[in-house]
Amino acid sequence: MIYRSKAPLRIGLAGGGTDVSPYSDQFGGAILNATISLFAYATIVPNTSGEILFHSQDRNEIERVPSNIKIEYNGTLDLLKGVYNRIVKDYSLKPLSFELHTFVDAPAGSGLGSSSTLVVAIVGAFAEWLKLPLDEYDIARLAFDIERVDMNMSGGKQDQYAATFGGFNFMEFEKDNRVIVNPLKIKSRNIYELENNLILYYLGTSRLSSKIIDGQIKNVNSKNAKSIEAMHQLKNQAIQMKRALLLSEIDEMGNILHSGWEQKKKMSSGITNPIIDELYDKAMESGSTGGKISGAGGGGFMFFYCPANTKYQVIRALKPFQGEIRTIKFVDEGLVTWTV
Repeated sequence: MIYRSKAPLRIGLAGGGTDVSPYSDQFGGAILNATISLFAYATIVPNTSGEILFHSQDRNEIERVPSNIKIEYNGTLDLLKGVYNRIVKDYSLKPLSFELHTFVDAPAGSGLGSSSTLVVAIVGAFAEWLKLPLDEYDIARLAFDIERVDMNMSGGKQDQYAATFGGFNFMEFEKDNRVIVNPLKIKSRNIYELENNLILYYLGTSRLSSKIIDGQIKNVNSKNAKSIEAMHQLKNQAIQMKRALLLSEIDEMGNILHSGWEQKKKMSSGITNPIIDELYDKAMESGSTGGKISGAGGGGFMFFYCPANTKYQVIRALKPFQGEIRTIKFVDEGLVTWTV
């Protein structure tokens, strides 16, 4: 038997960063995000070799290790090892022998939640193989714990829940890592209009989001009033964005994105740089009414809202920057698993 899974990446439309502790613990966070047609994939092939093969196909990294209850981290494919270690620990399993193959449609550090989505996909593949009794909240929380607790990787909570649930979701973040996912029923014509008017733009550079997030955490812990107020505004904009989507006020989303971008830049240093600022200004001059960088900032993907048939004006204006234009398609389905 072969056990497979896939989980969608996401774009954060509003509220990004308010899912990160300690802000979410002290003030409560809110994010509106949506999953797109880029995915993380995982395949498990069990065997009796007494070994484990970890293989990242897109990164062209491979490591073979003896089967054991715990695999030591060495900087190579540690996320894959982290999921295995936690699954064996939580379910009191004997050492397992298998091949684990993974692939992600976007690079790490792209701002689309690729690392967290990959963890969700791997957890899903193990759940399919071992018939683990996990619902959506269980899978998302386990993926979060593996990254943020077991492996001590800085970051928020939205990515794991977006990848697991799929679709358009308004998420609320409370203390003690409590998360409430509110699926939004968006009219099809509104989704089509968003797809028509949004540009996803890859800068061609990834970034280490943990450094930016660590700066954000420091600002909250030190009670930096400017940073905290910016996060309050971002949380409020998630509510505004939800209202615009549900009431079919789609063009208002550009204005909300622009206001959110102005606030996001106040959260922490490293979120933007002169090239990103120049690119953003050029898009705005060419017809976009708003945009933002996806994820923590500093690189990866940006997206822009382009109303009134201005999409290709903006695309032409961005060509000199030599990035990559992607077309956005939204997907409703979150994590899926199957057996071959």
